Amino acid sequence: MAHTITGKKKLLGRIRRIQGQTAALERAVDGEEDCLDVLQQIAAIRGAVNGLMAEVMEGHLREHLASPTLDEHSRQVETEAMAKVLKSYLR
Repeated sequence: MAHTITGKKKLLGRIRRIQGQTAALERAVDGEEDCLDVLQQIAAIRGAVNGLMAEVMEGHLREHLASPTLDEHSRQVETEAMAKVLKSYLR
């Protein structure tokens, strides 16, 4: 999990921005703002989460699956685990 440790500051920044966006969404719904504004905020959150997922996924693929030190069995186990996460995320 070295990639999440070395990129921790950047990842936490992304997560904090997503928290800010969800707080803004809550305020928009609570304040009974126009539904188009609410939908725009939801779309922004979705994009931010997708970006975070892509960044962590890329780091995982590079650090774990592409590692030259990984034996074939471990690579297969890692690939299956990644496929499971992808299936869950894409539902």
